[in-house]
Amino acid sequence: MRIDLRQLSIIYKMNQSTIKIAVKNMVCNRCIKVIKEELLLNNIDFVKVDLGVIELVTAVSDDEKEKLITLLKKEGFELVEDREATIVNKIKSLIIENIHYQKVKQESQNFSDFLVDHLKVEYPYLSKLFSEIESKTIEHFTIEQKIERAKELLTYNQLTLSQISYDLNYSSPQHLSRQFKKVTGFTPTQFKIDGVRKKLDTI
Repeated sequence: MRIDLRQLSIIYKMNQSTIKIAVKNMVCNRCIKVIKEELLLNNIDFVKVDLGVIELVTAVSDDEKEKLITLLKKEGFELVEDREATIVNKIKSLIIENIHYQKVKQESQNFSDFLVDHLKVEYPYLSKLFSEIESKTIEHFTIEQKIERAKELLTYNQLTLSQISYDLNYSSPQHLSRQFKKVTGFTPTQFKIDGVRKKLDTI
């Protein structure tokens, strides 16, 4: 028995032949690799896997849905259960992908415009929805991700603070330093000595 997509609500159509399922806690390329391996191992046909999304060939049955939930839960992931949560999950995935995995620096980056362009939804709605579900603003989440990226780059010890601040679109190294200390409790220099990084899915 096939499930009606509207009844499921976790699934939305990409086109007439494929569907997408939103997945929570998919925050890195390793997550994508793990899920691909699980899908292949469990003979679940898919088109591709991106951050926060699995694209399947066809809709899933009740049994297939339960199987998918179980295998995802085993690896620390879970299906997003409604439209609002799906949107919030997509916001988080877009911000994480943009901050942690972009290959080329985007000049004059404005995250509100960036999100609106990708999601085709007005920003006031996105902002209100995100705050209601996450108990923090999109701006706060973005800052947390930028600081986590700064931590990663500081750990590599390959770039100066000026270069890191430029790459993360801060107006100056001082601006980054102030925000870094506000979030972490210590300066970038102190972090190099005894700081600790967080997993992206815990932010």
